Amino acid sequence: MTGTPADLARLDATAQADLVRSGQASPTELVEAAIARIEAVDPQLNAVIHRQFDAARTAAAGELADGPFRGVPFLVKDLDNSQEAGQPYYAGTRYLQKHGYTPAADSELIRRYKAAGLVITGRTNCPEFGLQPTTEPATRGATHNPWDPTRSPGGSSGGSAAAVAAGLVPMAHAGDGGGSIRIPASACGLVGLKPSRGRHTNAPENEAWAGLVARNVVSRSVRDTAGALDAIRGPAPGDPYQAPPPARPYVEEVGADPGALRVGWLVDDPGGEVPTEAACAAAVQSTLGLLEGLGHRIEDSTPDGLKSEEVVGHFTACFGAWTAQEVVGLETLVGEPLVDGDVEPATAMLAELGQSVTAVQYLDALDQLQTWTRKLAAWWEDHDVLVLPTMPVLPTPLGAFDGPADNPLAGMAMSTVVVLYTAPFNISGQPAISLPMHWTEDGLPVGVQLVAAYGREDQLLQVAAQLEQAAPWADRIPPITATR
Repeated sequence: MTGTPADLARLDATAQADLVRSGQASPTELVEAAIARIEAVDPQLNAVIHRQFDAARTAAAGELADGPFRGVPFLVKDLDNSQEAGQPYYAGTRYLQKHGYTPAADSELIRRYKAAGLVITGRTNCPEFGLQPTTEPATRGATHNPWDPTRSPGGSSGGSAAAVAAGLVPMAHAGDGGGSIRIPASACGLVGLKPSRGRHTNAPENEAWAGLVARNVVSRSVRDTAGALDAIRGPAPGDPYQAPPPARPYVEEVGADPGALRVGWLVDDPGGEVPTEAACAAAVQSTLGLLEGLGHRIEDSTPDGLKSEEVVGHFTACFGAWTAQEVVGLETLVGEPLVDGDVEPATAMLAELGQSVTAVQYLDALDQLQTWTRKLAAWWEDHDVLVLPTMPVLPTPLGAFDGPADNPLAGMAMSTVVVLYTAPFNISGQPAISLPMHWTEDGLPVGVQLVAAYGREDQLLQVAAQLEQAAPWADRIPPITATR
């Protein structure tokens, strides 16, 4: 191998795959280097909660699929349709961990990652059921942000984001039901694209949170994000719906000219309740300046739908019902009764509230969310891209989501602040991407979010690639990082 492990630590997945393709490195060499980095650095992060080193070595030495990422080491989040035969799957819960749950077969998502040639090297930490935008589960403890270990890497894909930011692997699986790809990407200085609803299958599962959840990766480059989306996109038999297929592979959008786009923007909370921190506002303003310099037309316009306060109550009703369904589903999955302590107090309380939502109330709440989506999405009939903060706050201190023992749900109040600008686009099903466009004076990354019309991931990737070239972030390295 002509490169050293130190070289590999900062190469993106596309570059690592090129080394294999050209014969400069073997899959085994890439995997062994990643294992060494995980062993050296992860004790400071607590990002990789299950190490599949033996399985990864066997896979790397065997007949890997000849996909675009052949031989590249990869981590999967312990949630979000990542069931792999013979490997533990706990979804952040004490219950599944206690019973040692191991799936009998790969999910379709895992099959597609393997078909791309990726070598799964371990599983990453996540909050229970992905319910919070931080990664501090009771079962495994907090994951630390490599830019500042006293802060959260975000959630629920915080384990994946911390590992990628620190150079343990070049990209990792992630999922997003209210911002759980974009928020960790922002907190850790990465690229995070939530695809359109129906862009990929959830097989063998059905809809996740009535279609609000989407899966993809967190990565260090736009081209890796595009390539990963190409690897997983497309339906499976029995899917209830699917997004319109792209005109060409998404990797071909990286570097393609998007033309002069109509760009609207938002900095402050339309409801006027949550102040946007100065660094988050500055990140948006500097990005608008770059976009204007690239020839895009900046307009002082924001979707009216974002100003609606009614959506919060409807979302909350559905959120409780979905949590109740997931808790009940544990018993069905394992066949053993739940007892006190099998799920965290906040989860148990949220599920209890969800049990009180009637069928009529749930269906009405879903209907209202769909009505709200129509109002929101109408803005994109006359505009192309909306630019806004990924989060209105900087990466939160660890412990910020903790609630008192007598009211564990109080800690979730912080969640409503953090997901303020991300959750609306899970509801609407539109594609949205967070890009690492800004850093504070003391070195914290700040993401900026771009949102396109439904089905227009191509447009987001085109603009994201322009911004990546105009304000490169590849050389930004956190204090906690792999050195070999």
